[in-house]
Amino acid sequence: MFEQKTVSNNQVLSGKSAVVAVTGGIAAYKAADMVSKLKKLGARVQVIMTAASKEFITATTLSTLSGNPVLDDLFGSPGEVSHIDVATTADIVVIAPATANIIGKLAHGIADDFVSTVMLAVQCPVIIAPAMNNAMFLNPVVQDNLDALQTRGYQVVQPDSGRLACGTDGPGRLAPVETILELVQKNFAQRRDLTGKKILVTAGGTQEPIDPVRYVGNRSSGKMGFAVAAAAALRGAEVVLIHANTHLPIPTGVTAVAVSTADEMLRAVLDYCSHSDVVIKAAAVADYKPARQADSKMKKEINNLALTLVPTTDILAELGKRKGKQILVGFAAETDDLLANAKKKIQRKNLDLIVANDVSRTDIGFATNENQVTFLYADGRQETLAKMNKNLVAQEIMDRVIDIIAARYPAGKEE
Repeated sequence: MFEQKTVSNNQVLSGKSAVVAVTGGIAAYKAADMVSKLKKLGARVQVIMTAASKEFITATTLSTLSGNPVLDDLFGSPGEVSHIDVATTADIVVIAPATANIIGKLAHGIADDFVSTVMLAVQCPVIIAPAMNNAMFLNPVVQDNLDALQTRGYQVVQPDSGRLACGTDGPGRLAPVETILELVQKNFAQRRDLTGKKILVTAGGTQEPIDPVRYVGNRSSGKMGFAVAAAAALRGAEVVLIHANTHLPIPTGVTAVAVSTADEMLRAVLDYCSHSDVVIKAAAVADYKPARQADSKMKKEINNLALTLVPTTDILAELGKRKGKQILVGFAAETDDLLANAKKKIQRKNLDLIVANDVSRTDIGFATNENQVTFLYADGRQETLAKMNKNLVAQEIMDRVIDIIAARYPAGKEE
């Protein structure tokens, strides 16, 4: 059931239909290289273009390289619904370069040209490779749009940093074609290897009320847990996501349960955990809560306010006491002695795997799109990954879960 197969790169794209969407940025010329290499990998390639993209590269070039006419007209031949045909026959879509314009359209459901209309109808994996001026890329609106798309299951290849065509330096240069193609191939090498499994994921940070207005909380955005839930669902699992306070959109195919406090999360987790094969505890649950919650808003005039805090229930430890054959994965968000603290936690809480990351770093962890983690196993093994997008970290986590399942149930035989 969980037999793993290795497929060579030359076979991964054989017979697959790849749509390359080219939008209006200076990096559009790199689409020629991408189309050529996709063809060499065995894919059938269909190029679609925006009007602006044709200011940077000709449709003739991309048509010649792909072996198919480029599509760009929403109102083509009478009787044809070519945008639906493209959407329904695609096995994967790569938007490269992806401008701020197309990112904004996708995030808000706008369909006003051929490319954006196709994108509203596709059901296959979509890879977005942004390329633009660094100030545009870092604009909070663009970042919010990318966050929303990633949560909905789009795969974003972060741009490189360096000298840009406009003369500035910073992030915004299209990622190398080879990096984008590696992700394309990974999508086809990956099977729905969690079909039939029930996975419980927790995400977000709890808020412990002081009064009806104020609370004790933490900086967790929920991005990592949401990415894990989306990755599990994409691989065929039946996923329940218990999430605390976050405004992220719910991933496709996931059952969501909203909670606010540590006590509420505990009750929800205990309700669902006995029906789960795997529990992945990514939520940042408050360790303490106010001993007493005021019934009405406390006035600012109170001098020398002192809060008495009491411990919350350690949900992960509670799960460790109950797990049996269940696979239990925890997270260790640390600022000091990362590995030492993670090792203590994996033993103390009876975990199969712990995902450790250093939240003192500003480039990973809380509220960022990237993370760098170390996996520690119950048997003492550990491995550290390179820094990567949280969606890719989530896929790496699911790979390890599959490995643990395969080791626990040889040849798919479950007791």
